[in-house]
Amino acid sequence: MALNTRVTEMLGIEKPIIQAAMGWIARSHLSSAVSNAGGMGIIETSSGDLEAVRAEIIKMRELTTKPFGVNVAQAFVRDPGIVQFVIDQGIRFVTTSAGDPMKYTGMLKAAGLTVFHVVPSLAGALRAVEAGVDGLIVEGGEGGGFKNPKDVSTMVLVPQVVEAVDVPVVAAGGIMDGRTMAAAFALGAEGVLMGTRILSSAECPVHENWKRAIVEADSTDTVFLNRSGPGPALRALRTDRTTRIEKEGSPNIFGEFADTQAVYFGGDLEAGIALTGQVAGRIREVKPVAQIFDETMAEYEATVARMARAA
Repeated sequence: MALNTRVTEMLGIEKPIIQAAMGWIARSHLSSAVSNAGGMGIIETSSGDLEAVRAEIIKMRELTTKPFGVNVAQAFVRDPGIVQFVIDQGIRFVTTSAGDPMKYTGMLKAAGLTVFHVVPSLAGALRAVEAGVDGLIVEGGEGGGFKNPKDVSTMVLVPQVVEAVDVPVVAAGGIMDGRTMAAAFALGAEGVLMGTRILSSAECPVHENWKRAIVEADSTDTVFLNRSGPGPALRALRTDRTTRIEKEGSPNIFGEFADTQAVYFGGDLEAGIALTGQVAGRIREVKPVAQIFDETMAEYEATVARMARAA
């Protein structure tokens, strides 16, 4: 099933599903699977290793002929040449996040790129629109990763933003299937972003221990950390380490990540922090990306049809 929205039209994709730009994880093997399945695969830059990113973009073009994009995570990539780097790679779609949309949007737009900015609040959405973005990724506090310490749920934030802006909105946080996509569209979104659901996919390169922890998780098995700072707040998988941080706080939340490679690819979930959303509590099986997307679209169609019959 294809679903036409402003998001699919702008990005040239078949399904209005964008993949989260997970640091170290969102690289060619996973992102090409997303693009080949009809969604928008995204290559990350938050790892900060631009030479590796360049190599992944080259691999991406070998693995898919479908559209894909790059994320610029401003808090993590401080290289002043990042915009020219993205332009030089021939990228046509960029998501920007973790920073002020005024910083890069103008330069990216001047080069002809389509730009969506990730926002956690209405104020952030209005500033991004003022900066000239083409669309917004509106991220509720139930999603995994770095968050606004004053978190607002997707159910509240998405319609609030939709009512205030004219650009298309992509809903993020708590989205993992057709029912949640239908709910997001009912709130006014024209696309969805999936993070934890794709993190637990067959093509995702993270260790099976992390995927197993997601599949076995309850909806209460994530923690919201560092609400009072210093540094960013975040949502992560509940482990002994993150439970300790939840109770005691941390003077250096970035230091708590410790050995990211051991967590992500070595399977030692106590060696750092495994960023994960609350929707882990609904994921019960590791599946290929294409199957996830096909099932999502079929369930979306069935959900909309059921609601229409009930009207």
